[in-house]
Amino acid sequence: MILDNDSASMLSHGLAAESVAPAWPPLTLAEIKHLLVRYPQVGEIKRLVWFSPRPFSSACVVDTASGRLFVKRLIKAIRSCADLVEEHRFIAHLASHIPPGGPAVSEVLSDITGATAIADGDWTYEVHRLGQGKDIYRDAFSWTPFEEATHAYAAGRALAQFHQGAAGYDAPPRKATLLVSGFSIASNDDPLAAMQDYIDARPGLADYVAQRNWRQDAQRVLMPFHQRLQPFLKKLVPLWTHNDWHASNLLWQAPDGPYLQHGRANDEAAQVATILDFGLCDKTCAVYDLAIAIVTNTIEWLRLPEHAAPDGISGAQLVHFDQLDALLDGYETVTPLSAFDVAAVAAMLPLAHVEFALSELAYFYGVQNSAENAAVAYDTYLLGHAEWFNSAAGIHLLAHIQGRVITS
Repeated sequence: MILDNDSASMLSHGLAAESVAPAWPPLTLAEIKHLLVRYPQVGEIKRLVWFSPRPFSSACVVDTASGRLFVKRLIKAIRSCADLVEEHRFIAHLASHIPPGGPAVSEVLSDITGATAIADGDWTYEVHRLGQGKDIYRDAFSWTPFEEATHAYAAGRALAQFHQGAAGYDAPPRKATLLVSGFSIASNDDPLAAMQDYIDARPGLADYVAQRNWRQDAQRVLMPFHQRLQPFLKKLVPLWTHNDWHASNLLWQAPDGPYLQHGRANDEAAQVATILDFGLCDKTCAVYDLAIAIVTNTIEWLRLPEHAAPDGISGAQLVHFDQLDALLDGYETVTPLSAFDVAAVAAMLPLAHVEFALSELAYFYGVQNSAENAAVAYDTYLLGHAEWFNSAAGIHLLAHIQGRVITS
């Protein structure tokens, strides 16, 4: 697809498995040329070759004389320049600390002044070199599975290498408040108080939950799971993490051979070449990041409503246990998981969506002004995903993970 002008026909991923009109206007060639004047090292700007369907930003791939770039634009309410620099510093650390043989990270470009984040009007921009590897999941919706278990295995291995590289990065938790996946609520001995603090810091979120009995809902749905997690909290080691380890945020290749073709590995040794999209990164812990990887890749959340059964058993066939096991097996080739780690991951899973769901809710209601999307974030992401772990399928999934301790 070659696009040299405005593209009003571009679509974005919706909250279900459907495409919708984008929330933000697509990038244009004129806009890109205006921005990249600040980056003389990239040379002539030739054309726009692909638009990202991700819903919270506008992004595209740009063909230039020095190679292809990935340009991303966000509204300032979501990311200030300082917010983006938080991400870029972490990327820079990883670039020099992920062990040899591990995945690369995207290269963030600096403009003529040395800045890696650019403000212009209501927008902020960042520019990356296009990473090495095949973007075989670039059109995949979030919360959809890998194409095959070998990809899950490679993603698990790369996640452990990523965690090795993140060790020693001691920046404080992020200051960004929207569309960040943190651990401040679940890690607190008084999660309801922490949730109140989280709400108070986000006016759009506060306005929405004032209409809902959020304390009663959290007490009913979330607190029983937090009681299971609480015994693990003091032993979890803080770590800066990715928090969006989905197949679509990874570039892929086969070792010592050509890139993957048609979404399939040339052999069973597919591996992750490059890690993308650090927009959700923050200081959490490795167990949290591993739980995020499991819930975003191995449970088909977008199809669960289709499979709800009258007896309350919902979606058992939509849990990809082969991919779950492969992801954990891949992780353990680098970092073995103790019985404590496995039990902590199982305890973490029902709460893994909570903080990002609140952050999305704040965005939908406070920035996008969509009461409809905010309701989806509250009822489905915040409460529904946690409640699913009380279903027969959810209980079976948690027992399956715990069973790894018995069989190891």
